[in-house]
Amino acid sequence: MTDTSVPQTDQSLDDELDAKTEAVEDGEDDDAKEADAAPSDTDLFRQSEIAADYVEGLLDILDYDGDIDELVSAGRPVVEVVGGRLQPLVGQRGATLEALQELTRLAVFRQTGTPSRLLLDVGGYRANRRKELAAVAKNAVEKVKEYGEPVRLEAMSAFERKCVHDVVNALAGVESESEGVEPNRRIVVRPVTD
Repeated sequence: MTDTSVPQTDQSLDDELDAKTEAVEDGEDDDAKEADAAPSDTDLFRQSEIAADYVEGLLDILDYDGDIDELVSAGRPVVEVVGGRLQPLVGQRGATLEALQELTRLAVFRQTGTPSRLLLDVGGYRANRRKELAAVAKNAVEKVKEYGEPVRLEAMSAFERKCVHDVVNALAGVESESEGVEPNRRIVVRPVTD
């Protein structure tokens, strides 16, 4: 039997990580960087194993079939679920996937005692969404460069905002920042001011 009780939190781990990322970008969190030692690859792989076991239990309960891969990528644990008829686990615009990821992170936290930056993907949704968001980001950058005015994008999840920030930050002459409060947090792309 899988224990699904989790500690109560006021904000999701994605929000916490997004806030830390923005604080670090603003140079406000230098002490926290030193205090938070990066987990080793062994620790990260252990987190992905715990997460894979949890997701496997959920799939069994739901009577869904899927192959589960656990790995470490870009310094974070990753669990990928591949198989047919998994769309209900993704939900509209990835909402169900985000909820499952949060539950899985909490399961890892319950066993390890430390927050996890685990990334859960089902049916390749995140990889496909990352490509779509790269196109959205490039389109926004083109508009900013053409008109010289800031462009506000639609509200996005923390994962989606990170994808857009990564694309925008790799391009010259523009910058991006998140504004607003969840669930209506969005990105503004603007020209770099000297």
